[in-house]
Amino acid sequence: MRRVVCPGSFDPITNGHLDIIGRSARLYDEVTVAVLINVEKSSLFTVDERIEMLQTVTKELPNVKVRKFHGLLVDFCRNNDIPAIVKGIRVVSDFDYELQMAQLNYRLSGVETLFMPTNPEYSFLSSSRVKEIARYGGDVSGLVPDLVHKLLIERLRG
Repeated sequence: MRRVVCPGSFDPITNGHLDIIGRSARLYDEVTVAVLINVEKSSLFTVDERIEMLQTVTKELPNVKVRKFHGLLVDFCRNNDIPAIVKGIRVVSDFDYELQMAQLNYRLSGVETLFMPTNPEYSFLSSSRVKEIARYGGDVSGLVPDLVHKLLIERLRG
């Protein structure tokens, strides 16, 4: 069985995230979406809320499962028999950062990192930008799944 992990905070999940997850699901037998528990970072949605959103928006992808983790991603991979990490790359600055992480992860554990260029339609998209636009009343529909849009608006304006 060919397994990969798509890690992230997914606060909130965007259509760019879904694109990478969906493309990974077509290439691999099993894709684990690993939601980072980062107690040092203030999140808009709880880890459990993000997991529930991810499970809902990926339900059409039977080979995708969603789990949470904290600590080192390579430990999560080792504990779950996952030999590779898939990372979406939007721009050169993403590559600069992710390449260093990939090399470090490989040095620590032998876990490979595969870079997937983002669909150009989503190259500008990030969770932090989506939250900022939504906070100021901008329209983020089309940037996030409909369920996430609804929950995002409720959280920010509710």
